Amino acid sequence: MKKKKPRFFCDGCGAEVAASTERCPRCGKYFSSIRCPRCGFSGAADTFGNGCPACGYSAKPVNRGYPRQTRTPASPAASWLYAVCVALLVMLLGIIFAYVTR
Repeated sequence: MKKKKPRFFCDGCGAEVAASTERCPRCGKYFSSIRCPRCGFSGAADTFGNGCPACGYSAKPVNRGYPRQTRTPASPAASWLYAVCVALLVMLLGIIFAYVTR
């Protein structure tokens, strides 16, 4: 399993920032430390390498045994049906426009 890197966000505006950023490029807030969203522990970025040192919180997703859902491609009938609906809508709008401009 590939280990994910921790992601860092500005406490002021919520923008994602690099771990080494000293100031938010979006709102200009200066960063003095990192705060855990669960317990509120604050410390330097290097102390959060494996999650929060106080409570162990990590932003990694938890697999609860559910199968991963994937998107199924649309069937060819769906695109054909879409084209027919668009054509009918265009014809209906044309009829309405012709009736209104009489």
